[in-house]
Amino acid sequence: MPDGTARFATLPASPGVGYKPQHFKDLQDDPGPVEWVEIHAENYMGDGGRPLAQLRALSEKFALSVHGVGLSIGGEMPLDRDHLARLKKLCDGAKPASFSEHLAWSTHDSEFLNDLLPLPYTESTLSRVADHIKQVQDTIGRQMLLENPSSYLAFDESTLSECDFLSEVTHRTSCGLLLDVNNVFISAQNLGLAPRDYIDAYPVDAVGELHVGGHEEDSVGFNQPLLIDSHSRPVVDPVWDLLAYTLDRTGPKPVLVEWDNDVPDWPTLRAEAVRAADVLAR
Repeated sequence: MPDGTARFATLPASPGVGYKPQHFKDLQDDPGPVEWVEIHAENYMGDGGRPLAQLRALSEKFALSVHGVGLSIGGEMPLDRDHLARLKKLCDGAKPASFSEHLAWSTHDSEFLNDLLPLPYTESTLSRVADHIKQVQDTIGRQMLLENPSSYLAFDESTLSECDFLSEVTHRTSCGLLLDVNNVFISAQNLGLAPRDYIDAYPVDAVGELHVGGHEEDSVGFNQPLLIDSHSRPVVDPVWDLLAYTLDRTGPKPVLVEWDNDVPDWPTLRAEAVRAADVLAR
């Protein structure tokens, strides 16, 4: 990709959306309050074709956030050097305003698992995650934001809280944080915690980006509803309220609306971006 993509050095403190090809023309013609878009890195690691052509066109109008889902930052195995090389090539070409990945693991031996799996918060996992983040940042030559997971269980062997774990990671690596507010809500519900207590304990000074998204509820086989991070429906009112509470602590930040499954038409997604703008304007 040409250097023209360098025009947006930072993400604006405004709404963004996860980009889907079916919204390409709508984004050009009627973006509403959307000023930036997020792409999943693994969908753009090829050597040309329509995806990179669309990305080049989008980059002329919108700031870009590249979000990785396949590095397996928390995995026990060394990071995949081929994957890292392709990620560097994408970032060198697209020059995104932000790059982020998940606090999760998704590889075992030579197998790749199509899930973002949790890890216990111990000194051992802390060292491994920090080493992997340093390797990523050294390779791609830019700061990485680390996203908090949505949790469905808590490990007995954890010796650190998630917030303390994330805080220590930032100190050891100088990485930033992507605070997914919907993930906080899901984890709090599933683990019986208070979501505002989590936000109060979170190292907000390191936050570079916020996410909200929709989730589903599953009660089969459980004593209480289990929330699933599905990105398949509108953001619920309690998550919008938690976003407002979070913004009171962080100040204005880029806010991404995620909708990756059962993707709606553009007017529906645009309405979610308008709602994010309304919360930012409070």
